[in-house]
Amino acid sequence: MIYQTLNGTWLINEKGSEAYVEGKVPGSVLSALLMQHRLQDPFYGLNEYSAKEIFRSDFYFTREFEVMPELMSQERIYLCCKGIDTLAKIYINEMPIGRTENMHRTYYFNITGYLRPVGNRITIEIDSPLEYIENIRPGLNKSVHFTPNGCIEGNQRLRKSHSMLGWSHAAQLPDCGIWRSIDLVGCSYIKLDEIEIIQHHEKKSVTLEINVNAEMFVNEPFIIQAELISPEGRISAITETMIDGHCTMSMEVESPKIWWPNGFGEHPLYTVSVYALDMNGNQWDSKTYRIGLRTISISRETDEWGSEFCLKVNGVKIFAMGADYVPEDSIYSFITKEKIDYLLKACVRSNFNMIRVWGGGYYPSDTFYDLCDEYGIIVWQDLMFADNIYELNEEFRKNIESEIIDNIKRIRSHASLGLICGNSGIESDWVYDENFGDHSGTLKDDYRSIFEELIPDIMEKYAPSVFYWPSTPSSGGNFSNPANEDYGDSHYWGVWKNGEPIDNYYDHKMRFCSEYGCLSYPSIKTVKSYTKESDRNLFSEVMESHVKEENAGGRIMQYISREFLYPKDFESLLYITQIVQGLAVKKAVEHMRRNRGRCMGSLFWQLNDSWPVASCSSIDYYGRFKALQYMAKGFYASVAGSIYREGNTVSVYVQNETRDIEIRRVRVSLQTFEFRLLHEVEYEVEIKPFEAVKVCEMNYTPFIEGLENRVFMEAVFIDEDGNVVSTETEVFVPYKRLMLDLSSISYSVIELVDEYVIRMMSGGFAAFVELDLKQADAIFSDNFFHLTSKREKAVRLKKSDIRYLQYGAPEIQNGYELEQQLVIRSLKDTF
Repeated sequence: MIYQTLNGTWLINEKGSEAYVEGKVPGSVLSALLMQHRLQDPFYGLNEYSAKEIFRSDFYFTREFEVMPELMSQERIYLCCKGIDTLAKIYINEMPIGRTENMHRTYYFNITGYLRPVGNRITIEIDSPLEYIENIRPGLNKSVHFTPNGCIEGNQRLRKSHSMLGWSHAAQLPDCGIWRSIDLVGCSYIKLDEIEIIQHHEKKSVTLEINVNAEMFVNEPFIIQAELISPEGRISAITETMIDGHCTMSMEVESPKIWWPNGFGEHPLYTVSVYALDMNGNQWDSKTYRIGLRTISISRETDEWGSEFCLKVNGVKIFAMGADYVPEDSIYSFITKEKIDYLLKACVRSNFNMIRVWGGGYYPSDTFYDLCDEYGIIVWQDLMFADNIYELNEEFRKNIESEIIDNIKRIRSHASLGLICGNSGIESDWVYDENFGDHSGTLKDDYRSIFEELIPDIMEKYAPSVFYWPSTPSSGGNFSNPANEDYGDSHYWGVWKNGEPIDNYYDHKMRFCSEYGCLSYPSIKTVKSYTKESDRNLFSEVMESHVKEENAGGRIMQYISREFLYPKDFESLLYITQIVQGLAVKKAVEHMRRNRGRCMGSLFWQLNDSWPVASCSSIDYYGRFKALQYMAKGFYASVAGSIYREGNTVSVYVQNETRDIEIRRVRVSLQTFEFRLLHEVEYEVEIKPFEAVKVCEMNYTPFIEGLENRVFMEAVFIDEDGNVVSTETEVFVPYKRLMLDLSSISYSVIELVDEYVIRMMSGGFAAFVELDLKQADAIFSDNFFHLTSKREKAVRLKKSDIRYLQYGAPEIQNGYELEQQLVIRSLKDTF
């Protein structure tokens, strides 16, 4: 197989215009215009709306190229388009060679005979997505009037990332272009298809069943060789003769190194390579995969509560901990390996073991799954259908069938792939949303045909060992009470979207909560990137344009009013919204983990943003951690403590999500804000693997009468070596009622070889202490914590975790310069 990339510089022009702009491929109209300074930042102010209108036009992407001699000599030459967005006609040397209609598919066009050694020209004409969705007509009795919140009407008619056409968290920027690689591929005699690798696990060995399919251009046998390289570099190989385009091979792995998710063990990877050789030993094609040896399934066992929904890895039922992932950028060619790696490393920092790829975005690149394999993050993969009504006709059926087969074959061998889910939200929408339910029965039948017939058949044929779930949330399909919390997975939006109190999480014991959350605003640095000073009011037009949820500003103010005083300024308001969000999700997760066994998973909405916006994300568009992402490190820890308060009665718990017995000393104290000790008791507790235990229950009424707004309770968790591993704190009245003193926080900075240590002390209780830098950005070892004693608190900052996102930000050279940039505030500073 010979490859020649067509990536690089292309010429882009609007149809009917002679004016060209140079653009890089992979790339798009927006990326080219921005890189050539021909367009104002679409994220700034209200520029989104004028940028959207660009896509009422059609565009041409053109380049000239020569063909490598070794490629020209191949028996067949294909044009491989890994991502064209979306409706395109392709011409080579003025001759039409094919069309595309789905940005999620990989297209191969046989262009043998269309090329010459020099002087070739390729033109890709991309039609307007807006004109298409506005002018297409529905079939008989299949009219759709529902549109998701924040989305452009008709988005479901086009196999394009739905959120490119807007969503509750996304901008309406329906960009178009060549967003993934485009290559010439030459082959002779034989062309291998994607290899299927099925694992059969025994007690002390794993057998790999390797299914090889190929397109053979000659009526001759070929030798298929499979090679396995262990994590230590040991090589073993087997061969088989292929006659009719298919063969199956088996390789046994003795003493296998087993792949475990993050927090449960190592993530060793084996390399499997398959080579196609002629009878003289000449190689004509090859495929290479990295795999992890493991079993993953979803347990649906019945129990006293109903039917569980539980990840089972290598025979062990684990509690899933993570978040929902959306595209990292509104301009997809700006999604780089570095951005993906940064996000997934952030997940590891915060003790995630799972991530859900949301169905309104895109199928991530191979890089995403490779990194999830390396970092031990299990992937819940939605197919790209979300909160929409789809009209099924023969053309649409063929289109989505090819899309799903392409992507299932691409990702099925990854160690990290945990399950495939048919769609996000659609089954429950049909049952509970009156704006859905009043559509025709024919469209409802189309839903069944797609998600409960077509896709299961594809899964059975192409990935029979991967668990398939028809929708999220669901109780198993067929519109059978998908919101039933005793069966399947759940989405819970009573808190936030319905305005319910945060403590209402305690009223629900879901088997697996795959979507819930609370909105917050990004930091002032991020807000400044899309506003001018006069815009910095929660209800200004620009601020409201950068939060797509209806009445989000009013709702967040309602949540603030329940627990906090009105902030003194805009920047303080942004900070408080992040505290509200962090506390909401923290309470939810701790409640779920205390009910381990009944509840077996938490995936909060959402991990990241595709543009600078107010949303439910824990990491904003620029990679800045919100309070929630820092808090997740604690509440998703493998061994985590938590506190549950009801009135003046407080219970302390420990959850152990490891395969080992854990011992903890738990010191429970009651103190005044001046750190005067009122009560203290210490316990030692043994926590068995995969167990949640109640350490104690204390009624503090006799100790706090008349002091309720001037005391706090603390639980300190200490390991067997005497190290304080975590601290949990609780107060007895809303934070707005606390009599907090404006105690000054003193601090100093020590520079070590590869990190700084920030040492802090306070004369009184300081709540939600935030560290930030004036110009640079950083990820601290801890943040948004409480100072609860006169003892020193040390926070570490690795030098490699300092980033310079703002233009002109001076590089920090030493501890003194860090100290000059450091900004520290606590709750008391905000009112």
